[in-house]
Amino acid sequence: METDISGIERQLCAQRSYYHTGITRSINERLKLLRRLKTVLLSRLSEIEKALWEDLHKSSFEAYATEISIVLAEIELCLKNLPKWAKAGKVSTPLFLFSSKSRILKEPYGLVLIMAPWNYPFQLSLVPLVSAVAAGNVVALKPSEDAPCTFEVMKHILIEVFDSKHVSIFPGDMATSKELLKQRFDYIFFTGSPHTARVVMEAAAKNLTPITLELGGKSPCIVDKSATLKVAAKRIAFGKFINAGQTCIAPDYLLLHKDIAAAFLLELMQVIKDFYGENALKNEDYPRIISKKAMKRLACLLEGEEVVYGGAFVEEERYIEPTLIRCKSTDSPIMRSEIFGPLLPIIEMDSLNDALAYINKNPKPLALYYFGNERIGSEVIHKTSSGGACINNTILQVANPQLPFGGVGESGMGSYHGKAGFDTFTHHRSVLISKTWLDFDVKYPPYKGKLKWIRKIL
Repeated sequence: METDISGIERQLCAQRSYYHTGITRSINERLKLLRRLKTVLLSRLSEIEKALWEDLHKSSFEAYATEISIVLAEIELCLKNLPKWAKAGKVSTPLFLFSSKSRILKEPYGLVLIMAPWNYPFQLSLVPLVSAVAAGNVVALKPSEDAPCTFEVMKHILIEVFDSKHVSIFPGDMATSKELLKQRFDYIFFTGSPHTARVVMEAAAKNLTPITLELGGKSPCIVDKSATLKVAAKRIAFGKFINAGQTCIAPDYLLLHKDIAAAFLLELMQVIKDFYGENALKNEDYPRIISKKAMKRLACLLEGEEVVYGGAFVEEERYIEPTLIRCKSTDSPIMRSEIFGPLLPIIEMDSLNDALAYINKNPKPLALYYFGNERIGSEVIHKTSSGGACINNTILQVANPQLPFGGVGESGMGSYHGKAGFDTFTHHRSVLISKTWLDFDVKYPPYKGKLKWIRKIL
């Protein structure tokens, strides 16, 4: 399904008019719609799971655990906390403003654009949408064209819940995205690659539109000599190969202490076999690459690399098995960009300081993972910078809606999930309310002789 590009501006004008009716500002209306969204979503669970299977070969377990449950948790948190989050805040007022009071109002931005990716097409569309609706905005949603089955289900859910002037969906390819970015929005929320983010940010700058960018990068995973190898192997394999590695916070490469390298690799190979069997192609729990174009890119990254486990692929099936690579050079193509697939380069390191030096000379990643002594892990976090981090785990920082999720530097700007999501789509408006029964003349011209009083008051 394609959007009629000529009708985009007209639809956005209708949405802006709808926003100005004030309907979306009602807390009760927001809560009613979020409850309705939850009900409709639960009624279509099997359709969502089937769509994610068709688009990405996700099992029902993975579809629920990594997509549906996260959306439901976000809705629940909003339902529980929205009245408190939306309540006007009171702050103290200095003495020289006597007879006035100060308030911070929580108001929506207005018309927001959400541009979602294909790797978690349900979750990464609806979690920011839930936050935007909870904050009282109207939403233009641009889903990825690479997950058509998920889009169809999501479209029916949103049509059933929302007026089309409250939430509009704009399917289509790059032409649709370009036309949307020509329009004026009050906020833009983008999830995707740093390359496309630069285009989005340039378009936003033309209207001085505030923006959140959720990107990615090469998230490092350190396995120190103090790590519990069996547990580390399971948690790294889980974080890396879920969704066939097509996860922005997946461990992108391993920095493995040389003293435990051989033993850890044996553990990791065994874990992969335990998870997916000898032939992951036949395993229903192992997803597929999103497209043939992505397949070709990943196949090119394998060229010339030393594969120590896996490496097989079937292009017509969009399948690449879990693959471990002994990386001889950090200048190789596989180490120059985010992999976004089930290929895991492994670099042996002489010391933890060597690992930290390598991480810190590269752009700040979306996530950082450390396996080993917890105290040393805390030091690693203090000596590095990343969007988020785990000590002795991977990717599960995203599972807690109370933790803000977002990047830093080239891995993004801004954050969302839970209250952070509500705040992202909310303008905090400062208001001073003054009485008229008292009005000090000291602040008015002429100022001759008044400076000494101002110095005492201010």
